[in-house]
Amino acid sequence: MPKSKSNRGALLLDNLPQLQGLIKRDPDGYKDEFIQQYNHYQSQMKIFQLQPNSDLDKFSDLVGFIAQVASCYPKETAEFPAQLSSLIIEYHNHLTPDTRKTLVQSLVLLRNRQVIPSIDLLKVLFQLLPITTSATLRSYIRNVILTDIKLANQRSKNHKLNRVVQALLFSMVERGMDAEVQSTKSKAKKSQDSSFATKAGAEAMWAVMLTRELWKKGVWNDAKTVSIVALACFHPTAKVQNAAVHFFLGSDDAIEESEDEGEDIDMKKVQHQALINKSRKSVDKKVAKQKKAAKKQQANKDNASTPNFPALQLLNDPQGFSEKLFESLTKTDKVHSLDHRVLVMQLLTRVMGAHKLCVLSFYSYVIKYLTHHQLRITLILVAIAQSVHELTPPDVLTPVIRKLAHEFVTPGVGSEVVAAGLNAITEICRRQPWAMESDLLEDLIEYRKSADKGVLTASRGLLQLFREVNPGMLKRKERGKLASMGLSSGKEVLKYGQSGEAASGIEGLDLLEKHLADKDNEGEGDEEDEEKAWDDWDVESGDESSESEGWVNVSDDDDDEINLSDSDDEDSKKKKKEKKDSEEQAEKATDEPREESTDDAIQRLSTLATERILTPADFALLNDLKMKAVQDEIDQGGGAAAKRKMAQLKEKRKAQGSGADGDDEGQFVTEAEIIGPRKRAKNDYEARMESINQGREGREKFSSRKGKHKSEKIASKTNEEKKRNKPMMMAIHSKKVKSKSQSKLIDKQKALHKHKEKQRKKGF
Repeated sequence: MPKSKSNRGALLLDNLPQLQGLIKRDPDGYKDEFIQQYNHYQSQMKIFQLQPNSDLDKFSDLVGFIAQVASCYPKETAEFPAQLSSLIIEYHNHLTPDTRKTLVQSLVLLRNRQVIPSIDLLKVLFQLLPITTSATLRSYIRNVILTDIKLANQRSKNHKLNRVVQALLFSMVERGMDAEVQSTKSKAKKSQDSSFATKAGAEAMWAVMLTRELWKKGVWNDAKTVSIVALACFHPTAKVQNAAVHFFLGSDDAIEESEDEGEDIDMKKVQHQALINKSRKSVDKKVAKQKKAAKKQQANKDNASTPNFPALQLLNDPQGFSEKLFESLTKTDKVHSLDHRVLVMQLLTRVMGAHKLCVLSFYSYVIKYLTHHQLRITLILVAIAQSVHELTPPDVLTPVIRKLAHEFVTPGVGSEVVAAGLNAITEICRRQPWAMESDLLEDLIEYRKSADKGVLTASRGLLQLFREVNPGMLKRKERGKLASMGLSSGKEVLKYGQSGEAASGIEGLDLLEKHLADKDNEGEGDEEDEEKAWDDWDVESGDESSESEGWVNVSDDDDDEINLSDSDDEDSKKKKKEKKDSEEQAEKATDEPREESTDDAIQRLSTLATERILTPADFALLNDLKMKAVQDEIDQGGGAAAKRKMAQLKEKRKAQGSGADGDDEGQFVTEAEIIGPRKRAKNDYEARMESINQGREGREKFSSRKGKHKSEKIASKTNEEKKRNKPMMMAIHSKKVKSKSQSKLIDKQKALHKHKEKQRKKGF
């Protein structure tokens, strides 16, 4: 007997998945059942608003059901997305974790079904991200935001969405700028505004994280993105400021670091506590965790990060940014930890070096840190060196060099300290040689007679530098052959503010021209290669109309439609005649021998740049060709100048993201250049593993080379094997067994304690 319609409706009300499938196949036929379920949802919503702590039975199932079929009834569910958004924001603390996740997933489903626009979804998710306490939900929201923005900009830049999202992120950072500065040395005291500061810090932190991810994925690469992180560099919350600074320094692990960056893990203390305390699983687990954290912390400190050159170049008002950053550094000098201050110094000096800025108060501020026992002194020396450029006034650098010489280059310190001081002075003088005094230089180059290799190399490097830049400050016997010949020939030393690079063309362009000529002779060059050279280098303009309109292609057939006047014909004939006469004169001139002038050389070298548009791939190839030429010069005995040039070219290759030819990276210094060469540097993990694997060759795993089982020829048994097979009656009369049986109780206790200690160290 068939069931009635009322019975069928009752069954469908209890089975939402079945009703969902039927509605998708026939929305009009099951509209009444949907209205009934939607009214049930509305009643439960009102009950929850009156009593937020009430338990809503099957509310999550109803929300998921309506979200699935909302696209079938757009008029009836017009207010449904707004209700979900207000519910999850206003009553977030009263909802269960499962209900929160269901509401967020429902909003994402409505966005995927094109029920709500992407901007409405992102506005809700940005508000929800800082206040949620579930790590799973935070990760889900973060992935949804990044994926949605990435897909929106996949084919072309969605400028409307990007402007709205960037404005939201900028407001998230700006909202907490007036809060009280939070210290990194100790936990902030609780106050009335502590909750607001915590919430504002969380919002700003998520804004920096999302901006960093979108920049890293290549979705955003404009100045507005950089301005968001630049504002976060002045945030009162130390963790937000650290994350923003690390964005410009190029470090990816900064956001995952703990909030108390200044508190280093003392491994000696941890190992001592593990030794004296009773061995437990919880204690061993805690020690292992601290060891892992200390190893990661040390790796982050030792790693020299590559600066984010494109972001540094896109800074708006770099001079104002640097001055404001220095002001923030001096105001919070006693509030933040040393690691935090050094981090800000690194960013400040990199901006100064990239844009050739002068913040003169920085050098008087940093002098107090220039002591050989100062923590993080190598990073501070790196920061000072990379802040100097040819436009830095020498009089502000002279006290810094004097302080370095007095504190580091002195007989009362170790050889590594002397080498670091000499290397730091060399890097400063390489950028501004007029900051050095002749008397001080004479004392410093005397260390080239030192027995220590690092000190000797550093002093010789300083001597070689002044032989090139200003040999007049050296004595005649110390100048060398080339420098003496240059002085005798009247070669002038560059004065303050002068640049040795003449703007006559692109350096090494003749190498590229020769390479392309050889390639054309071999028949490998064609138009397709030139088109491929622009792949992955396209820069989209910010004008949407230009993308829609595009370029107007003009074919060769259109030449017939262009009407020229009589005057144009006369001018063209006149030009052709003049060109023909000049060609005849050039042919006659080729028969006569003449010397090539400087203008002719410049014209010959710049021919390629005037006849062809150089692609970014051409500039990358030009850098490789220059490296090859410099390597040939080194092989032929080019000296230290060629080696320094090779190092600069290698740095340019690493930082090619800053521009086509990468002109910013030679300004920066690494920590290894300050420390200098050591007698015996510690091998890294790869080198140690390679040495271990070399020792394992010729034997199986978990076996040794001892014994006859590894020898092809017949050999006798080892002493261990003989002891193992010795008869018991003979073994009990051995000296070892007798001494063990006749030993005293205290000796047995000592042996037992030694055995336990050995087993504990092995991990048993």
